[in-house]
Amino acid sequence: MTLFDLDKINAEIKDLEEKENAEGFWDNPNTARVVTSKLAALRNRLANYQKALNSYNDIKDLLSECAENDTELRELIEMSEDELTEFTEDLRHQLLFSGPYDANNCTIDIHPGAGGTEAQDWASMLLRMYTRFAERNNFKVQVLSIEDGDEAGLKSAVIKIIGEDAYGKLKSEKGVHRLVRISPFDANARRHTSFASVNVVPEFGEVADIVIDPKDLRVDTYRSGGAGGQNVNKVSSAVRITHLPTGIVVSCQVERSQLFNKATCMQMLTDKLMALKLEEREAELKSVVGEQKKNEWGSQIRSYVFQPYQMVKDLRTEYSRGDIDNVMDGDILDFVYSYLEMEAKGNAAKR
Repeated sequence: MTLFDLDKINAEIKDLEEKENAEGFWDNPNTARVVTSKLAALRNRLANYQKALNSYNDIKDLLSECAENDTELRELIEMSEDELTEFTEDLRHQLLFSGPYDANNCTIDIHPGAGGTEAQDWASMLLRMYTRFAERNNFKVQVLSIEDGDEAGLKSAVIKIIGEDAYGKLKSEKGVHRLVRISPFDANARRHTSFASVNVVPEFGEVADIVIDPKDLRVDTYRSGGAGGQNVNKVSSAVRITHLPTGIVVSCQVERSQLFNKATCMQMLTDKLMALKLEEREAELKSVVGEQKKNEWGSQIRSYVFQPYQMVKDLRTEYSRGDIDNVMDGDILDFVYSYLEMEAKGNAAKR
């Protein structure tokens, strides 16, 4: 229980509550959403800690009253211990979300690698996996941009995940995902290896040190399209913005209004520029103190093998599972927590 710094949590809650109650709080909706998201996460963490503490104290009281032959009370204690185990496991997982942006919403960019239709189909499978993961975790999914593949799958997709600890639960997915299967698009039923890249960027809110010069932007408008159902409005209001100095491209087609799509694009661009700035700072620090090389092949983070056997394996943590259908149906929390535990151990070793 001492892992929880209650004074620090309460002080942070008080600070965020003051911001929430300040005049003009909702003038910047993106910053307001970040603040309210962090506030909800901290309140939830505090509430779960209190549940565990109350359960622990109840068990102590029951033990002091329990006689050796009191079977009924012993059964009650065992039930309470099981409940306490669940509470403490939840708390242990919550402690893994210690990053400054873990509580925030995030955007996920999915792009197929080389391989044509097979890779594009793999990208669409990953999109479905993250959508199902969001549903399992009571997250809201907003499709910002999607481009269909030539024959099947997709050429690109950008979705926004909205909910408590969304970035914390999905930052582990950044990297290259590898698929091995017998391709349904190969008439000779040969085994293919396909790749798709996934990028995960937190919603930073208002970023004071990111200034975007309009001269550095190329803004293109086009007609919306793609298999997005009601999420994608097929009107001539989609916007694509290219940041010329960095080559970063963002697009949005979810809103009916071109103005709103452009505003969403600008927020996405700001988040990506902030993420780039943080990566550059981290790279600079590693150049000074030395970089710890990860045990991984290239930038590939996870391998999904359908044939000749079935296994999903994370190459960073060595965690693996054989129930590939469940994984592809969004059951990836075990992979998330194994990554966060590895990250927490790495951070602890640096201290």
